[in-house]
Amino acid sequence: MTKARLLRLSVVLVSIFMILLIIVYWDNVGTAHFYLHTSFSRPHSPGITAGEDWEALPDVDEFLAKLLSSSLKQNSSTPRKTEQLLVQGSSKPVASNLEENVRGYDWSTHNDRNSLDQEQVQIERQRTLKEFCANSSFTFPTKERSFDDIPNYELNHLIVDDRHGIIYCYVPKVACTNWKRVMIVLSESLLDQGIPYRNPLDIPREHVHNTSTHLTFNKFWRRYGKFSRHLMKIKLKKYTKFLFVRDPFVRLISAFRSKFELENEEFYRRFAIPMLKLYSNHTNLPASVSEAFGAGLKVSFSDFIQYLLDPRTEKMAPFNEHWRQVYRLCHPCQIDYDFIGKLETLDEDAAYLLQLLKVDRLLRFPPSYRNRTASSWEDNWFAKIPLVWRQQLYKLYEADFVLFGYPKPENLLKD
Repeated sequence: MTKARLLRLSVVLVSIFMILLIIVYWDNVGTAHFYLHTSFSRPHSPGITAGEDWEALPDVDEFLAKLLSSSLKQNSSTPRKTEQLLVQGSSKPVASNLEENVRGYDWSTHNDRNSLDQEQVQIERQRTLKEFCANSSFTFPTKERSFDDIPNYELNHLIVDDRHGIIYCYVPKVACTNWKRVMIVLSESLLDQGIPYRNPLDIPREHVHNTSTHLTFNKFWRRYGKFSRHLMKIKLKKYTKFLFVRDPFVRLISAFRSKFELENEEFYRRFAIPMLKLYSNHTNLPASVSEAFGAGLKVSFSDFIQYLLDPRTEKMAPFNEHWRQVYRLCHPCQIDYDFIGKLETLDEDAAYLLQLLKVDRLLRFPPSYRNRTASSWEDNWFAKIPLVWRQQLYKLYEADFVLFGYPKPENLLKD
């Protein structure tokens, strides 16, 4: 009897050991990097350091957390060879990519806004977000669900950097290409001839948006099975989480310009052809975008707005990420973000964030495009859009306006 019990106990212990070994040394990345490289002081729990603030975690999470925390001390003394390597040649990125050369970057010097208290700005942005997330009278779809209620496929915009303890939720048309480049450099997830990229602008655009380049939350289930949600929660509690947002209507204009005013084969076939048929009564459309553009067949901004407002659109498929609402991409009422950046203050916010993350010595954020879509364009773009459509469009994106402190565009919503 005693031997049988010992055998069962041995099997259980070996199984637990193997599971823990897999978790700790996952994919040769190691969750041993669970410590923060940052000096972030979170408003809700000041001075969080590795191994602290685990009280709210369930039993399984606490078990994993304690195990993983035991390896933090040995990693805090990890050699900084990589960081020293990255510092070299990081003063001014070179726009080697053809598209970047065509677009052009604004290398002009931006004065530090010394009068702007960046810390206070962050406090105010987070206060606004928390206030409306907690306001029961302000409702929008998915607001009341918990993090556990979010399907894995809806977590595909949360990029994880285990090396520096960072989670970035990317929002298309909000400088996400360059922030993805920054995450690639920091996480060393992409190599050039066996060497990690050091300069964000050296990374080819086609690699930046390749989903295999980034570790995102939606991939956790395939890698870690039933432990995936527990690991996500630990990372969300310990890592620094940030996102960048933009005036919702300006983001829509930018998406339209990028995907329908330029030749884009994928978006022509998936979206432009149905729009032209439904809202412009075109038939027998060309098979390729180049032929369509040559014949003067282009989606109008009015067609695009009708498509967004058409109830049939999302019955077929969810909005494409380029015009999907930020609250649906990043779940700001379920995830407690430490930093909220805005495209309107991109240069200042990016510099401040990199400084807070203590990675400003490793790289600088790539400069802004000169031809960035501006909020001052709204009146012209919406001039021919019927008032009732503008009002309906605002309701569709109202949560993004309110949660992130963008004023209601009264001039567009009244006669």
